[in-house]
Amino acid sequence: MYIYKNYTVKGLLQFSGFHLFWLTLWAIIVASLYQFTPIREFNVPWLPISVIGTSVAFYVGFKNNQAYDRYWEARKIWGGIINSSRMWGSMVEAYIQNWQDEKHSATAVHQFKRDLIYRHIAWTYTLRDQLLQVTSWEHQGLANHVGNLNRGRAEKAGIGLVEHGITAKQQKKYLAESEFNQLANFKNGATQINHAQAKKLAELNKNGLVDNFRQVEMQKILNDFYDHQGKAERIKKTPLPRQYAAVGFIFVCIFIVLFPFSMVSEFAKIGSFGIWLSVPFVALTGWIFVMMELVGDYTENPFEGLSNDVPMNSICRTIEIDLLQMLGETDLPEPIKPVDGFLM
Repeated sequence: MYIYKNYTVKGLLQFSGFHLFWLTLWAIIVASLYQFTPIREFNVPWLPISVIGTSVAFYVGFKNNQAYDRYWEARKIWGGIINSSRMWGSMVEAYIQNWQDEKHSATAVHQFKRDLIYRHIAWTYTLRDQLLQVTSWEHQGLANHVGNLNRGRAEKAGIGLVEHGITAKQQKKYLAESEFNQLANFKNGATQINHAQAKKLAELNKNGLVDNFRQVEMQKILNDFYDHQGKAERIKKTPLPRQYAAVGFIFVCIFIVLFPFSMVSEFAKIGSFGIWLSVPFVALTGWIFVMMELVGDYTENPFEGLSNDVPMNSICRTIEIDLLQMLGETDLPEPIKPVDGFLM
């Protein structure tokens, strides 16, 4: 997630400078054709081009709205995970007690609480890691130049800013050795970690540390975690319908190809120098349409490890700190800080 108020000129050029180059080149080619070839007699009326441009702008605007809805829903899901995690920590602290007799020592009770809190912290990092697995429609999953470009971007201003191996490190820290070793056998580790929490609750109920009512209430929070996980997986595993994503890109390309033929003929009315004066206007207008397309394209997948992602690592660390403090621990990790304006 980019946290500065505005992008720098350098940042914009790194994101879209190549497009500005070829758009300028295309405008120069069309202007040269008008200046030095008989194509000057070929005039594209301005009215149909303006209608096409307006239609494309509406279509791309609709696509961008849907892409933003996906991003914002993803952020709300992780906001829900934060809230539910805090409720879980509070319930663990308040509900797990010697309700029937004093057959468990205070140290043993604290260890039970610690196990439940630690296992949940491992769940958050495991879910994050699963959501970062690259899919075929995400930019890093492409096999062409775009894929190579974005794998490089991910290293410089995306997932590469996060410590490599952070998930395995946190899993090993917060899970029992036997549970950590079992993770490799699971298709969905986050689901199984949450399932282990439910089994632990049942065991605590059997041992008289959680009564039936409190077990039910705590299980509801675990069910919330399943719900949050399912919603996040829905976004991750269901791309923005390709008929919207691909057709919007095609429409922008059609407009950019036709636009300079109309613009040059309009500028030519003020003289020969007007043909060359059209070049920056054509390039700038084309760049605006390309940028609208790119903004939607890079917003629609909020879990792909690039700079526009939901900052899951930062959220996991926030949950980790909050829950450890609920346990009374003082050796706390530092909050995740942005690097060059990017918070992951």
